[in-house]
Amino acid sequence: MIRLEDLQPNAAVRGLLPDCLVTVVSVQWFGSEALELTYKTPSGKVANELLYRHDEPRLDLAEQGRPWSFDGDGTMFRLVSEAHRIRLAHLFDPVLAVHTSLVEPLPHQITGVYGGTSKSFSWGRARTSSASGYPKNGS
Repeated sequence: MIRLEDLQPNAAVRGLLPDCLVTVVSVQWFGSEALELTYKTPSGKVANELLYRHDEPRLDLAEQGRPWSFDGDGTMFRLVSEAHRIRLAHLFDPVLAVHTSLVEPLPHQITGVYGGTSKSFSWGRARTSSASGYPKNGS
């Protein structure tokens, strides 16, 4: 919220038009309670509006500057970008867990877990002994 006295030429004001900033061109006072504000829209259209004291709550001054600034915390940015990289890594490397672990599995172990053999082989169909849980040799 600003006061009407804060409206000066070249100030950026939010609240006159929905979803856009306007630039103040000129201000003409009518007593101490009202003013005529001439402003320019982002598209370049010039318009004016009478403003009264009861309009102050809907107005807000905005700082004009670059739409992007690079003054954020670099450490936090690095942490967040690394978290997103890890979150999406499975899309590019399906066996990422194997590549990043200290365990060095043999090729048939990788194929058994990530390959087609685990989908086609069912331990339920194999004959097992009750003691070990491994498939029996022979009959």
